[in-house]
Amino acid sequence: MKKLIKLIVVLLLASLLVAPGAFAKSDNAKESLVAVGDSIPFGLNLGQTNQNPAKTSYPYLIGKLADLRVRNLGVPGWQSDQLLEALQTDQKYRQAIIHSDYVAVTIGNNDLLAILREAATESGGNQALFQQLLQLKLSQSDVFSNIQQIITEIRSLTDSPIVLYNVYNPFQLTDPLHYVADAVLPNINATFAGLAFANEDVYLADAYTAFGNNQALYVLPGDIHPTNAGQAKLAEIGLQALSLY
Repeated sequence: MKKLIKLIVVLLLASLLVAPGAFAKSDNAKESLVAVGDSIPFGLNLGQTNQNPAKTSYPYLIGKLADLRVRNLGVPGWQSDQLLEALQTDQKYRQAIIHSDYVAVTIGNNDLLAILREAATESGGNQALFQQLLQLKLSQSDVFSNIQQIITEIRSLTDSPIVLYNVYNPFQLTDPLHYVADAVLPNINATFAGLAFANEDVYLADAYTAFGNNQALYVLPGDIHPTNAGQAKLAEIGLQALSLY
């Protein structure tokens, strides 16, 4: 009988050693990605009811490709001050960041769009005045100070690597605003790059270069949000930035 028991134990151990899934992690043991920001990580207007984040948004695509659990906390319409306040005061956000293994940040787009709209309205069609107002409002904005504080707040909660997305041109080539955006976005995105460089374990995802002039493919028509192809491109550059590919 002892020999039989010993044989069974040996066979069981042998089967476990050759079965790679025997000690596979459960879903709860996977590393996690927490995405914070605006309607871009949320995946607005991708065919769902917009009550919940779209499963084709870039955080979920990164999760699928890198085998990560995903907590998508993107909120349509949010500006940088709203995200900063949530990270400072909302326990849902703070706990999610504390338990993260990777963090994706996409914020500032709505701040910059508000500046663009204000300058357009106040200039009354005067292009020279529009450019002056645009530059003045950009210089007075606290968007980049807020983003630095967002990074600092995240870093106070976790040492997880952070991927920071810069701003793609959301306007189609047929829209005059495409060329206005192209004139100002390089300097804006240089500031995003500077923020990534100045902070430890913060990596830039260059959405501006990735989208280029391919808005017809990457941006929804009559909209400023990414298509499914655009979200896939954002996932690709996020994976590369975090060295998860």
